[in-house]
Amino acid sequence: MAKALATKKENKGLPKTVGILLATVAAIAFLAVVLLHHNPNAVVKEEWMKKGLAVAMVLCSLTAFITLYDKITSLPRELWDNRELIWKLAKNDFKKRYAGSTMGRVWAFVQPVVTVAMYYCVFGLIFPTRAQLAASGVEAPYVLWLTAGLVPWFFFSEAIIGGTNALIEYNYLVKKVVFKISILPIIKVIAALFIHAFFALVLLVLYHCYGYKPSFYVLQIVYFSFCMFCLTLAISYSTCAIVVFFKDLSQIIGILLQVGMWGTPILWELGQIPEKYRIIFKLNPVFYIINGYRSALFEKTWFFEDFYSTMFFWIVTAIIFGIGALIFKRLKPHFADVL
Repeated sequence: MAKALATKKENKGLPKTVGILLATVAAIAFLAVVLLHHNPNAVVKEEWMKKGLAVAMVLCSLTAFITLYDKITSLPRELWDNRELIWKLAKNDFKKRYAGSTMGRVWAFVQPVVTVAMYYCVFGLIFPTRAQLAASGVEAPYVLWLTAGLVPWFFFSEAIIGGTNALIEYNYLVKKVVFKISILPIIKVIAALFIHAFFALVLLVLYHCYGYKPSFYVLQIVYFSFCMFCLTLAISYSTCAIVVFFKDLSQIIGILLQVGMWGTPILWELGQIPEKYRIIFKLNPVFYIINGYRSALFEKTWFFEDFYSTMFFWIVTAIIFGIGALIFKRLKPHFADVL
């Protein structure tokens, strides 16, 4: 009887039929928008290739979602049901990080300021010529342009590392039967978001100091921060589940983040790469966010103007989250035994 009550409580929420129907309607509407959209400046052949790829990805994702509905949706339901607890634990996690130091949480805000100051001294005062070479084709001060790329990357890096090690750090909670361990990765990601918010504020102050006037386009930073939040959370559910059984993954992720910082157009501009190879870098979902930050600040364009990149990002993020949810649910029963 207890098992039946647990199952009933677990299934509480949106009925399965309604959920599948809504997902199908959303997919059809999404495909209609993709197929009807036309970019007059695009090459016709390339545009139809992008449309075909989007249709294939959406149909495959919808099929997987319908087939594995219960396994995929159980994770979002748990997050929503425990949203108040998540917020409290995220704040506690942020406070606990600097609890033993004299300056406390002030250290979290000192780091962004020191980082920006360091790059300003190196590229703005000591090596201005090299900065100009690195910023070839960029119509903005290199220090400001670089900071606009570093802000989302630092959030991505810290959130991925924190989310990956969430179960190991809170192993004493994993062993509690009544605790929903699925909320642990999102706690670490939200804690990283607090620092990112201040870092973004430093960026806007620097933006103003260079003589740029605020505009409505700058508000898109909130949207792109949400994009990074969703992407890091999606990745974290796979990595935090696997690292419990394969501890070396933490070291591998650290190396990949170092390589990724140079492999992603953060310190350099994509225009320096031959055009035929640029598509390789654009397939990286992190590039969409970093480029979005810079577009919002310097190019004065809206995110929906880059239609196919926006659609591609959200399709890929949804697929990564679905895979992460399946991996997490599959390995979840064994966490307590290993930890």
